[in-house]
Amino acid sequence: MTNKRVLSAMRPTGRLHLGHYFGALQNWIKIQQDFECFYAVADLHALTSNYADTSKIKDDSIDMVIDWLTVGIDPQKAVIFRQSEVKEHAELFLILSMITPLGWLQRCPTYKEQLKEIQNKDLNNYGFLGYPVLMASDILLYKAQNVPVGEDQLAHLEMTREIARRFNNFYGEVLLEPQALLTKAAKVPGLDKRKMSKSYGNSILIAETEDEIAKKVKTMYTDPLRIKATDEGHPEGCVVFAFHELFNKNSEARKQECKQGCIGCVKCKKELTALMCEFSKPLTEKRNELLKDKAYIEKILAEGKEKARFEANKTMQEVKKAVKIL
Repeated sequence: MTNKRVLSAMRPTGRLHLGHYFGALQNWIKIQQDFECFYAVADLHALTSNYADTSKIKDDSIDMVIDWLTVGIDPQKAVIFRQSEVKEHAELFLILSMITPLGWLQRCPTYKEQLKEIQNKDLNNYGFLGYPVLMASDILLYKAQNVPVGEDQLAHLEMTREIARRFNNFYGEVLLEPQALLTKAAKVPGLDKRKMSKSYGNSILIAETEDEIAKKVKTMYTDPLRIKATDEGHPEGCVVFAFHELFNKNSEARKQECKQGCIGCVKCKKELTALMCEFSKPLTEKRNELLKDKAYIEKILAEGKEKARFEANKTMQEVKKAVKIL
């Protein structure tokens, strides 16, 4: 490995929104310049909660990859592949499941949170409980030295490190403990001030049309304390200003104008719409071109599959020999 290797993955949920872009993909684009990157479509992970209806997983995967390419993920610089097409993910998951203590999984913060939050699905299944083991398998299979994470995800990565240590203690030094590649990610609010999520119906998609952007910006939650345009504003709690910070190079000046009552919310929204449309226009054009050639997307995934399989098979040979099943 000439460059440090990075593994990152995303569950296929179809079209991606601006939260995905500013929260993850911006960093993926930067990382691919300096690291050997493996970017996985985590379709096996999708089965852990969407097992009852799998009809959209394949189409959602294609839509997601199109959005990756639209924003600048380069298949010449990164290996893009479907997790399910590399059988070694399932093989390593099975072996690591044998050594992972049940208590580790039951104490996982994400597991507890999602059991409470997601009420419309039955998540009391082995696959969902074992989600961190599958995630560990994804990372350890490629001997990734680094995993891009925010500070709030460090505990998740530590589980992978613990599983690797436990395996190595039993069978010898085979698996590489990954290090965190701490990345800064902007927090993008939804139109209604909650976290941006398609399930909340408060998201703006990557490569959204100008009409849709204008329509959605109009509905953005604004400062409830401002009655007149000349009233002093409170930009810190305003969704419109949060988006100005993302798209407006002069956001600090806009903050002061708002605080001083020099600009009203309607004008502020119109200017934001123009900035967002300027950002989205080339992405929309690129996405429309990619949509015309689905065969190209499949070609990228096929090539990525072969590269991923080559690396994954090498690790699994080492793992099986260590466990004495080869």
